[in-house]
Amino acid sequence: MEPVANAFDWPLAYEAEEALRAYLEAFRKRNPFARDLASRMRDETGTDFYEWVDHLTLEPTHAAELRDAGLVRQEAEAPAGWEVFHHPDAMMPRVVIRPGGSHGGVPEKVAIKPESVADFVAGHDLSSEIQGRFGSRLREAQVSEGGGTCLCAVERLAYHGFKIEDAEPEFAAAVHEVRERWRTRKRDFADDAEGVAHAFAVQRRAIARVGPDVACELFFAEERAFWELKNTAARVQKRRQDLLGLGWGNHDHHTFRCSRRFFSDLMRFLLNFGFRKRERYYAGAEAGWGAQISEHAATGITVFADVDLLPDETRLDFSTEALPEAPQLRTVGLWCGLHGDSFLQAGMHHLEARFDFSRLREQLAQSGIATMKAFSNFEFLKQAFTEGETWKVKPVRVQRLLERGLITPAQAESFLTEGAVGSHLENLQRRGGFKGFNQKSVSAIIAATDPRALRPAH
Repeated sequence: MEPVANAFDWPLAYEAEEALRAYLEAFRKRNPFARDLASRMRDETGTDFYEWVDHLTLEPTHAAELRDAGLVRQEAEAPAGWEVFHHPDAMMPRVVIRPGGSHGGVPEKVAIKPESVADFVAGHDLSSEIQGRFGSRLREAQVSEGGGTCLCAVERLAYHGFKIEDAEPEFAAAVHEVRERWRTRKRDFADDAEGVAHAFAVQRRAIARVGPDVACELFFAEERAFWELKNTAARVQKRRQDLLGLGWGNHDHHTFRCSRRFFSDLMRFLLNFGFRKRERYYAGAEAGWGAQISEHAATGITVFADVDLLPDETRLDFSTEALPEAPQLRTVGLWCGLHGDSFLQAGMHHLEARFDFSRLREQLAQSGIATMKAFSNFEFLKQAFTEGETWKVKPVRVQRLLERGLITPAQAESFLTEGAVGSHLENLQRRGGFKGFNQKSVSAIIAATDPRALRPAH
């Protein structure tokens, strides 16, 4: 593995996580609804209550403890007298320091983050009134009070602040319009270059209507929905989470597989939304792939973008420089050749969401969903794919690959008759707020999902 020039050295923030978990445990002991919800999350969705927490509140006397654990103040819109703390290098809930924010070490308020606050209210038959009309950047509903505590559900629209302001009707209409534009975006063109140009055109209109942050939030919601339509494991798990009104609020990162031809276009598309580049992996000499990880601050969305990479390209900034056609296809390139780019026809290769790793594996097995061998198995990071969803392959795509000598006649026949593995759901568990990935492990799973090596499941 070549060294990464711009490596991100993500810490393990166990002390901070343990402190926050202790506060949340104290809260659940006081709030029966939260205690029951945490049990149902564990038993019915294989998820951890901690991973659904948007923020909790504490008294100002706890600020020093937070600083000692590595949390720092974050600039965020908030009412006077509030201070927002976050860990700048770890994934964990934020803490709002305010007078009356806790009593005896028990948070006065904990807010969870379902994908849709309306779905959560409906899913639990609550009488709560939702603060913030549709289209508002922050919406909130009170879920339960008890023992001097308040459990709330919040929905954010590319917004990190804590002020609820009703959206103007014109903006709400624009949000609805942009959502429909992303949902109805044409993906399949005779020439993929036309599809890329069309995506950029839709993006320009979306950003003009609602701004880059909201346009980004709406785009990825529709990408998740498109991927879900093409993956049985996704539909099974989404249904389980929807029964608790949660949606994909526990998403961790979105993985796009891209052809060499359009990789720099995909990166430019993401940058237009305001993504910031993070790690760039150079695994060309070892495994024939590279990846650019990017993060969007306002939405918290992370993208893991994969591409075929040749051994002599391990020091190339492939996120900005156009890559020429390669004489052979590795795993990512073949997947795109068979199914199309994630950016276009294929949709995401997989969505990673945060779960209780062992529990989800057992629960999905009871629903008939098998899980592949874990490719990361550390205390701080566990990862495994569900068995791949087999997709039919269009004959025209197989013929193009065959004519270019990129697959053999036997492989062509196999893809036409049996299809090829298309997508997965990824079961991921993080501890210590670890934000990173294990490059060796990713190399292993990319090799393990090569359509030439993996027989379709029937």
